[in-house]
Amino acid sequence: MSEKSDSLFQDLLLAYSQQTDPDERQRIEKLLWEEYGAEYAVLILDMSGFSLLSRLYGIIHYLSMVRRMQLTAAPVIKSHGGRVVKFEADNCFAVFTQPLAAVQAAIGMQLAFEAANLLTPQELDIRISCGIDYGHILMLEHDCFGDAVNRASKLGEDMAKAGEILVTRDAMTRIPPQAGIKYRDLTLSISGLAIPVCVIEYGNE
Repeated sequence: MSEKSDSLFQDLLLAYSQQTDPDERQRIEKLLWEEYGAEYAVLILDMSGFSLLSRLYGIIHYLSMVRRMQLTAAPVIKSHGGRVVKFEADNCFAVFTQPLAAVQAAIGMQLAFEAANLLTPQELDIRISCGIDYGHILMLEHDCFGDAVNRASKLGEDMAKAGEILVTRDAMTRIPPQAGIKYRDLTLSISGLAIPVCVIEYGNE
């Protein structure tokens, strides 16, 4: 998408917020979804231990690790057909056409960081958590919005532990059994709602 289309998105949002006619608001909302709506699997990666590492070693130390995370994550995501939407602080937002590719990319990144950590001292080890969901979202060039983004963010940033990959049950049902993805079921509370999720099992787990 071009900068012009992103600018149009912002203009339409402003027009919606300033519109008092309910029918016109509905028209603008429909237009936004027609122009920017798309079905995607959303993967959100979070680096673990920001506060502790920053306090122990300083912000420069941690920012250097963030940069290494970016350089490792991006090619893995691309190799599985995904697209990095943005890096924000110590997070990575990426989208895939199918949940299977998102899960495979998440596993690939976990294994890549595990291997890299064998070559670094403990204070430079990078550990990540991942959240994945699937749904109809608003897709811009360098941002995305929607329930699937919110749920993936909640799972990846708040719920998953270091080394974990959490996938909503809805996204998991779209992965064929023959793909061989191993997982165990779990129910978590997200914004007061009980959400069934799957904990992906990989490596030596």
